[in-house]
Amino acid sequence: MSLKCGIVGLPNVGKSTLFNALSDAGAESANFPFCTIDPNIGLVPVPDRRLDKLKELVNPAQTIPATIEFVDIAGLVKGASEGKGKGNAFLSHIREVDLIVHVVRCFDDDDIIHVEGSVDPERDIRIIEEELILKDLESAEKRADNLRKLAKSGDKKTKSDLEVVDRIVAHLQDGMSARTFEVTEEEKSVYKDLFMLSDKPVLYACNVGEDEINTGNAYVDVVGKIAKTYDDQLVSFCAKIEAEIAELDPDEKQQFLEEMGLERSGLDRMIRAAYENLGLITYFTAGPKEVRAWTIRRGTKAPQAAGVIHSDFERGFIRAETISFSDYEELKSEKAAKEAGKMRQEGKEYTVKDGDVMLFRFNV
Repeated sequence: MSLKCGIVGLPNVGKSTLFNALSDAGAESANFPFCTIDPNIGLVPVPDRRLDKLKELVNPAQTIPATIEFVDIAGLVKGASEGKGKGNAFLSHIREVDLIVHVVRCFDDDDIIHVEGSVDPERDIRIIEEELILKDLESAEKRADNLRKLAKSGDKKTKSDLEVVDRIVAHLQDGMSARTFEVTEEEKSVYKDLFMLSDKPVLYACNVGEDEINTGNAYVDVVGKIAKTYDDQLVSFCAKIEAEIAELDPDEKQQFLEEMGLERSGLDRMIRAAYENLGLITYFTAGPKEVRAWTIRRGTKAPQAAGVIHSDFERGFIRAETISFSDYEELKSEKAAKEAGKMRQEGKEYTVKDGDVMLFRFNV
């Protein structure tokens, strides 16, 4: 499975600069709104030290990392839900992503125009949130109107569904996001097909100045308080630094990061935060032909993990021969791990753990 993240934010907050650095896809970047007309898409390999180590130990013909997809969605403005600033098209792109990466400008620079005239993270976040809520309200009201017509037949299920949708309409009308709407899982299924934009998880990406990447600033503190209210993740980065890092080879990149006092790049930290936000983990397959990382949701059972590789693996699942990455790294090979009794035979009820190195046995 490939995680799809939509990069959103007001114009000129650093979205396209970040996207260029992350995906090396060459999205145009300019000091005016709407320089990104169509959503640019970049498929980025997920950096993972464990995959690099397995490659070193196994020496396979090829190594395939997990990937994360970034979609650069053009800057939203007030009125986007009504179609202003290409709003309708861009809001539809948000509907297709798993996670919203909300880029927030957290630096002062008189040479870079702010579409609202000043730097104010709280206001900027609210502008984007309000546009998502307004679009959700439009969808919910249409659904409520349709259910109201159907409810005239007296069907109890339809009336019950209408009560739930009317509640979400009232909630949205109060300016509250769908994420804060309290319902049971059964009730949530009533409006699940509305694909509420404001119900999507958010990762706040604070774009700070070069001299504040390690210290943060008051703007970041404001975003942190907002993120905490929703239990969201926050990552600080400097788009300018990320652009410089993207042009370096691996050795130069590591040296540059050390000189900046950083352990990992903004890309690495953003991907890890995105994985944690969506409850994703990685397992590996390792052999002479290929070492590969696979992404699954935390709590996935062995047969379903096998099904990520191929549906036949899940249907004919017999067992999973499993070695933890720490044991594989310590013992240096599958053979040594097996001889040391560190290879486990796991069945259908086994819950795959992050870092498991697995070989699936199955019937065709």
